[in-house]
Amino acid sequence: MADSWAEIAVNLARVREEIRTAALRAGRRPEEITLVAVSKTVPPEGIQAALAAGVTDLGENRVQELLAKQPELPPGLRWHLIGTLQTNKVKYIIDRIHLLHSLDRWELAREISKRASARGLILKALIQVNVSGEETKHGLAPGDVPVFFREVQELPGLQIEGLMTMAPFVADAEQARPYFRQLRELARELGLKHLSMGMSNDYQVAIEEGATLVRIGSDIFGARR
Repeated sequence: MADSWAEIAVNLARVREEIRTAALRAGRRPEEITLVAVSKTVPPEGIQAALAAGVTDLGENRVQELLAKQPELPPGLRWHLIGTLQTNKVKYIIDRIHLLHSLDRWELAREISKRASARGLILKALIQVNVSGEETKHGLAPGDVPVFFREVQELPGLQIEGLMTMAPFVADAEQARPYFRQLRELARELGLKHLSMGMSNDYQVAIEEGATLVRIGSDIFGARR
């Protein structure tokens, strides 16, 4: 964690400049990229420091932590659930998040559709894709995504905005490029706009490959305690 909350503003300024530089390097407009500040384990006062520096989008991994923090922070923030969502937790977040990054199975899609439709809501979501094929990662295999996408599109109360992936953790961010490129090509084939890919160790490469959302935690808030 940052030694002082003042460091968060400095960190954010650096991250934003690196996002801008990576976007321009790829011939893109920096405004196309949404910075999701991953605030898991960060106390409300640390998040407040990020909000004071202009953060509007917060990412949480766990439903319980997200729900605990929301009442302590200003209304109007865009909350992103980026961790795995259990079907029995859908009812708690159906009207609490801006975007779900981790739609990864039919059972979850049906539960979201049922809960959202019952309340006249539409939940926006990204399909999580396990591009690397690592057993430790959640998500659909790339080859399974087109059929899943077509079937999920038929469900009321659920709107697919794009795809999400986590690249393998590598020493050199360049090694993550093929995984990001594969996700971009898959999204293009499906006509999907948004790509959530890139974290603190590889977000510049992800932006060069088309990321529209980058999920950055430690580069903003410091190492987790």
